[in-house]
Amino acid sequence: MMPVQKNISLLPYNSFHLDVHAAEFLLVKSAEELQNMPGQQFAEPMLILGGGSNVLLTRNVEGLVLKIDIRGIDELKEDSTHVYVRAGAGENWHEFVQYAISRNWGGLENLSLIPGSVGAAPIQNIGAYGVELKDVFYELEAFDRKKKKVFTYGLNDCRFGYRDSFFKSAEKGRYIILNVTFLLNKKPVLNTHYGAIREELKKKGVHAPTIRDVSETVIHIRRSKLPDPAEIGNAGSFFKNPVVEQELFLSLSAKFPDMPAYPHEDQSVKLAAGWLIEQCGWKGYRKGDAGVHKDQALVLVNYGKATGREIFDLSEKIAASVQKKFGVKLEREVNVF
Repeated sequence: MMPVQKNISLLPYNSFHLDVHAAEFLLVKSAEELQNMPGQQFAEPMLILGGGSNVLLTRNVEGLVLKIDIRGIDELKEDSTHVYVRAGAGENWHEFVQYAISRNWGGLENLSLIPGSVGAAPIQNIGAYGVELKDVFYELEAFDRKKKKVFTYGLNDCRFGYRDSFFKSAEKGRYIILNVTFLLNKKPVLNTHYGAIREELKKKGVHAPTIRDVSETVIHIRRSKLPDPAEIGNAGSFFKNPVVEQELFLSLSAKFPDMPAYPHEDQSVKLAAGWLIEQCGWKGYRKGDAGVHKDQALVLVNYGKATGREIFDLSEKIAASVQKKFGVKLEREVNVF
């Protein structure tokens, strides 16, 4: 096991580029390292970091930060139509997607260029362009901090919801995901019904797309809409798209006929958080180094020296203005520490 480091800056480990410090920092490369950690370390305040692309750090961490760096991709088994692929929690998500595409295994292509690690993906039930992680999920292994044991969780155990799971809500912080196994298609069935993908493929003159065509199209769309965290600090979409009851939707659509809306489960309707925020005048807003991206109102950014607290306070003002104008409560997609 690597030694615990003291008073470490977390600036290289979060995509908002926030310079907060950890009292203790440990890079974890295997499940065995977790199992051999002294019990008292798990009783202390702890922050578990994956790719650091979905977290807003508003203060220094007085306890231990575990940076999960478990690597490896293994093809476990296959049949005539599917392959079961296990990836370590520390694998880069986009690189893993490209690994699958290079072998013509379908299912992940719509999730291209999502920042973060494999281990963080099921916590958030990441999704984009008509596909969610749960659609390709088979099982995962996670270390239970309370029992100091490794458990396996299948699809139903994870209680996946919209950008949510058992690990994010019911038992937040208790489990450390070690690896994830995916069920991928050897005979890919493409999901191109999302409007932007269809339009882009048409522009390119691609009439019989492959999974690589879909992946490259998604990458192009994402790069055109979202800022690169390597260039400007951000965590992608800061808020979830809110889901509202039919009654509220009908009332809002009468007042705002141009409001984008999408059918959701049980007669509810999903609204576009970015549109709501833009209508409240926040797009391109900046105060100091904390701001809202000029091209995408759903993305909060750090232009250089903003603090996590300044970005958090800005998010509070945005949410309050949307609540006041539309009667809709925005929920953060980003985890706040």
